Amino acid sequence: MNLFLVRSQIKQPLIQFLVLLLLFMTACADHKNQEIPNTEIKTTYDDLVSLFKEWRSFEVPPLRDGAPDYTAITFDKRKSDFETLQKQLMAIDTANWPIPQKVDWMLVQAEMNGYDFNHRILKPWERDPAYYKSVWEYRSDVPAHEGPTHHKTTEIWTYTFPLVEGERERLLSDLNIIPPLNEQARQNLTGNAKELWQAGIRVIEDQSEALERILNKEGVSEDAILVAAVKNAINSTNILAEWLKKQAPLKTGPSGIGKENYTWYLQNVHLVPLTWEDEVLLLKRELARAWSSLKLEEHRNRNLAPLRAADSPEAYDIMADEGARSLLAFLDKQEIVTVKEYFEPALREHLGNFVPEEKRNFFLIGEHYDPRPLYSHFYHWFELARMDLEPHASEIRRGPMLYNIFDSRNEGTATAVEELFMQAGLYDDSPRTREIVYIMIAQRAARGLGSLYAHANDMTMEEAGGIHSEYTPRGWMKTEKELLLFEQHLYMRQPGYGSSYITGKYLLESAMADYAKMKEENQEPFTIKEFMDDLNRIGNIPISLGHWEMTESNTHLKPLLNNP
Repeated sequence: MNLFLVRSQIKQPLIQFLVLLLLFMTACADHKNQEIPNTEIKTTYDDLVSLFKEWRSFEVPPLRDGAPDYTAITFDKRKSDFETLQKQLMAIDTANWPIPQKVDWMLVQAEMNGYDFNHRILKPWERDPAYYKSVWEYRSDVPAHEGPTHHKTTEIWTYTFPLVEGERERLLSDLNIIPPLNEQARQNLTGNAKELWQAGIRVIEDQSEALERILNKEGVSEDAILVAAVKNAINSTNILAEWLKKQAPLKTGPSGIGKENYTWYLQNVHLVPLTWEDEVLLLKRELARAWSSLKLEEHRNRNLAPLRAADSPEAYDIMADEGARSLLAFLDKQEIVTVKEYFEPALREHLGNFVPEEKRNFFLIGEHYDPRPLYSHFYHWFELARMDLEPHASEIRRGPMLYNIFDSRNEGTATAVEELFMQAGLYDDSPRTREIVYIMIAQRAARGLGSLYAHANDMTMEEAGGIHSEYTPRGWMKTEKELLLFEQHLYMRQPGYGSSYITGKYLLESAMADYAKMKEENQEPFTIKEFMDDLNRIGNIPISLGHWEMTESNTHLKPLLNNP
């Protein structure tokens, strides 16, 4: 055999192998360089803020025929972009960051987990007709609307009528989104959640009435273009409602998400370090405590005259004014919290009006005896005023957290201060008012317990409402069914919200206990004012994270930190 040919045959495969090896090494180097921005460059807090902005921009869906696009094909197309954002967040090394910055990182992670959960499990655009409610006539008393809402709602409460030119164009733009969104809803709503479907029909029907009320606002009837836009929105809403009714008999599936999903959502999205089972036990305990405490209060007060409800608009107005003055003076003079100049106007916008006895719902019953327990819960409005007038320094905490992640903080605090202010002496001038506070706690525990069973699919929403109604003292939840229907529907739509009042109250009390213990161990005085001011300073974030920031201890976060 020719020696040259042998050498050539050996050399040619070797050259091919070396070429392939070089190409492989080049590709690996290119791949490594592509990964660097995601894993090595984003390591500072500024990078987190930048990523947060990118995430919030991504979270808003693209438009389809002028309305937000919630179609399955669009979610699938965007999945890889979302996963890239998640990887970038997980690549950030926070080991040497101060606690407040670590907290902000966890907030961004919680929001991304919320998006993931919505896409995998909750699917409000598929399962929940109420998701397509567009018209909101009031501002929520928490940082964002309670429950899932779409991204282009029409917030009538933000408009002043008659409209000036710029506001007219804004309203027209808002109204013109409604018809294509309603049309898209009929394509997207493929879910089989029977109770969500049935309850959602009413929400969509109510929207037509809300749109009709726009036509009666000053200056609207003279504007032919605006009237046409409103009527077009009404017509499309009515078509959607009729379609929902026709589809309703076909819906046979459960609406609850199940215990395992509920626990994952609590811990990974709302950052509540509890399980479904923990919450059931906690709410049962609080329900029993509220009832027994109420009976002891009634016994202690048995020789006192009963409270008298306001029986006229004049009597109510006097009582409301005195109640607001009493609460604000108490908070200030007893050094409960720093009373800012915006507290009084924020409260006075919500003092309420006289309502005839036969038309009073649960909250209005108590408010007509003594409004201070409800006004204590209106701590909400102090917090919203703070968001408006003293925005948080952190861009991540400045606005509302997505997916109602704020619920344990805002609803929990508003519920906790009802009893906290009472125990600090707010009702020393009216011992029987203490009874109202325990009735309110029992009602929150009962409705939350019902919502837990409904999400476990152990009860229907109607059966959950039975717990809500039957275990509220004095029959105060039996007077008006609209509130009962609204609340149980909301809690089915938004897992964790029904229990957040009592759960958040418990978490705040736990934070206060550890805060006081820390002060004692450091031989420093504990003051409730310092605690409340610190809580306010931290902002509207899950109370478990506020607890960490105030005490520098994260032992209570163990269930969260151990999650995959």
